[in-house]
Amino acid sequence: MKSMAALLQLLFVSVFMLLGCSDSKPTPQATSGTGTGPAGSAAPQPAPAALKELNLFGWSEYVPQEVIDGFTKETGIKVNYETYASNEEMLSKLLAGSTKYDLIQPSEYVIEALVKQGKLEQLDHTKIPNLKNIAPDMKGLAHDPELKYGVPWMAGAAGIIVNTDKVKDEIKGFKDVFQDKYKGRIVALNDSRELVSWAMATHGLDANVVTAEVLEKVKPTLAAWIKLVKTFDSDSPKTPLLGGDVDLGVIWNGEAALLLKEDKKWKFIIPAEGAHMYIDSLAIPKGAPNKVGAQMFMDYALRPAVSKIISEKFPYTNPNAEARKLLTPEQLNNPASYPDLKGMKTFRDIGKMASDIDKLVTDLKAAN
Repeated sequence: MKSMAALLQLLFVSVFMLLGCSDSKPTPQATSGTGTGPAGSAAPQPAPAALKELNLFGWSEYVPQEVIDGFTKETGIKVNYETYASNEEMLSKLLAGSTKYDLIQPSEYVIEALVKQGKLEQLDHTKIPNLKNIAPDMKGLAHDPELKYGVPWMAGAAGIIVNTDKVKDEIKGFKDVFQDKYKGRIVALNDSRELVSWAMATHGLDANVVTAEVLEKVKPTLAAWIKLVKTFDSDSPKTPLLGGDVDLGVIWNGEAALLLKEDKKWKFIIPAEGAHMYIDSLAIPKGAPNKVGAQMFMDYALRPAVSKIISEKFPYTNPNAEARKLLTPEQLNNPASYPDLKGMKTFRDIGKMASDIDKLVTDLKAAN
């Protein structure tokens, strides 16, 4: 039986070799190879090409049309720019999956949460050489210490804005803003996490230590504040201030910087109770169709001359150190564009408590 088995095996091998040699087409292994690879190796695969459309889902009033147009002119890639007013709105649409976004602009704590859930693509730094322009103080932060998932876009802090022609009292902190005498004259960001953090600050609480007990403690403060606010607006909170509908409030520093450029009557204040620093970044959702184009846009936006345009249109704190060198002294000395961020913490991911915060604020607004 052993000799019969050996015979059958030899016959099988012979037939296999005969069939292989009878193929008139030379196999890749048999060719001498005229490409860059050695003979016998597979031909190198071409690098994936960028698609001709890029879907960007970003904050309102944050991406200048000039930047989009410049990128399209240079690359031929059309940018579809859709906007949102809060991280929560962005997350809701992103996770619903109805649209495949190539780029989003999450804040630091949202990057942290999305990384934990495996929802972001890791960046290829060799495709984004202009990352070298990011200022040292914008690197090594807890949410993305090695910038593996996000490219810093703009930074800053929410602060108090006051029309000094209308408000003669000295305003130093949140408690000074949210007073009965200013009822109907206040604008506040339409951002639940921000609003709750302000109330927590007045109680001396850490904005990143959120529990059911903490929310219960600050609930009366929030309820009283919400009744005083005339307008909740995260898209363009400067608009009701410019229109005279309100006289003071708590808004994004970049929006305040635009007001300060308009008129000296405006004053920007970092709240005495404390504030936190935010960093909004460009990030690529997992499975993005145009990851190549997304990284091209990231690198384009990090060019100093391009980043300078972003600062001119939306004067937040620019994390691009090389772009800052191109700004005027007047721009750099705008106290709202470049407040003192040293020592400020950023928001961290707080898990399911984020939905509890949103529910609390939503319910209080509905009861107002």
